[in-house]
Amino acid sequence: MLLLQTLREETDRVIEGLAKRNFKEAPMLVNEALTLDKQRRDIQKKGDDLKAKSNADSKKIGELIKNGKAEEANLLKNQIANDKQAIKADEEKLSELEKKLQDILYKIPNVPHAKVPAGKGAEDNKNVFEHGVVPQLYSGALPHWELIKKYDIIDFDLGVKISGAGFPVYKGKGAKLQRALINFFLAEAERAGYTELQPPIVVNEASGYGTGQLPDKEGQMYFVNADGLYLIPTAEVPITNLYRDVILQEENLPVKNVGYTPCFRREAGSWGAHVRGLNRLHQFDKVEIVQITKPEDSYNVLEEMCKHVQGLLGKLQLPYRKLLLCGGDMGFNSAMTYDMEVFSAAQQRWLEVSSVSNFETYQANRLKLRYKNKEGKMQLLHTLNGSALALPRIVAALLENNQTENGIKIPEVLQKYTGFDSIN
Repeated sequence: MLLLQTLREETDRVIEGLAKRNFKEAPMLVNEALTLDKQRRDIQKKGDDLKAKSNADSKKIGELIKNGKAEEANLLKNQIANDKQAIKADEEKLSELEKKLQDILYKIPNVPHAKVPAGKGAEDNKNVFEHGVVPQLYSGALPHWELIKKYDIIDFDLGVKISGAGFPVYKGKGAKLQRALINFFLAEAERAGYTELQPPIVVNEASGYGTGQLPDKEGQMYFVNADGLYLIPTAEVPITNLYRDVILQEENLPVKNVGYTPCFRREAGSWGAHVRGLNRLHQFDKVEIVQITKPEDSYNVLEEMCKHVQGLLGKLQLPYRKLLLCGGDMGFNSAMTYDMEVFSAAQQRWLEVSSVSNFETYQANRLKLRYKNKEGKMQLLHTLNGSALALPRIVAALLENNQTENGIKIPEVLQKYTGFDSIN
């Protein structure tokens, strides 16, 4: 959530920045927020003035009675009673205005960083780095949705039987490959200084609002009606919410956490090769890295997190590219996002496997996540997160890129976790 101070003092920058997102409602919503804010502050000042006057008048009553001016004292008592009614009425108005203002602020996305290019969608993203060589597959190479049937390692039909489309069942070496990847990603994160957490996979409404999934992505989240809980779309939500309403000590920054969780997303999308097999699921496994840092450090931290993800892809020997997302393709909460995509040789296309984002103070403002600087002043922190990594498309690319006529080779870095070097 944007700071009101930012809206007041940097109105033009906010509106111009949101234009990078093609967010046409920006001028209307920003102006509406500023109007409500002015009304709120006017009522607040009026109420504060009335309270001060009422307190001063209350002190005068004793003096009037002491001096035998009972009639004047009674008139002043009536005036104080009227002032209290006015104060109560203003407090009710203030409460309504604050709710309206909060609702408006929830509708305004984060302002893109100055380096973020303008654009409407994926075609306007900027390729900033590319690594690796695309493998040349043998004649008759198969896409992963055929490979998993051939080697009986992932079963979508069984998933449909027990849950529905988008919930695969991993079997045998397929299940072990999943577990191996999770262990590898967690071990690499621990080596990079991240503390592992195992958070709940359901969160309450306050947590959804805290990290910005609500109200923006309500339709994409599974909701448990009876308990008012949401299945998490990513470990970012519970891990970052651990610090909701927390004041951190400067010496404990940056906070570096990592967590593995299953993730749940209702999005179905259209049918086609781009969403077949593991390309898009309702339930999938992911290892998430989260950092909380001082504002002046956050963009260096963003690059550090990208390098960590790139290191994982390099060790898996997957050709990848790093994209700086344009304003129109970024998430609602992000100020800057890099996507990592791997090349899937059998599908002959790039698959997104990670997003690494800096939210600046957008989440921290919602979370009231602050620290006390050396001067003793409270300051909002910056939050960042990244997939390190999401498993489905990594598995798809590993199966396709490493297939041979005699089976699928397992990358050397994973073999100590899988216990086997090939799938036959």
